[in-house]
Amino acid sequence: MTDWPYDDTLDALIADPAHHKLVMQNERVRVLETIIPAGAHTAVHTHRWPSVLYMLSVSDFLRYDDRGAVITDSRTQAQPTPKGGAVYVPPMPPHSVQNIGSSEIRMINVEWKD
Repeated sequence: MTDWPYDDTLDALIADPAHHKLVMQNERVRVLETIIPAGAHTAVHTHRWPSVLYMLSVSDFLRYDDRGAVITDSRTQAQPTPKGGAVYVPPMPPHSVQNIGSSEIRMINVEWKD
């Protein structure tokens, strides 16, 4: 995606390495492990490529835009993604996530680059 409008320093691995770890990468895919402990809040970051999130553990969360406005509250979702479930996610502009539940959020994020 050559027309990505956000600075590369907002990439999840650069802007929020405390919660995002590289599992593997090649010219076609990138696989991240994301771990957000109960009570933790990620730094503002982006995900440049569409992906599938595979949920290893789940918790209630709030997703904020880069101005701090809540854009997702998991407690109001009609069908939250369960542990062991997967969900497609389009590229994500600058956002942060706050784990407001009592358990860890842990997921594998498979991003495809083409």
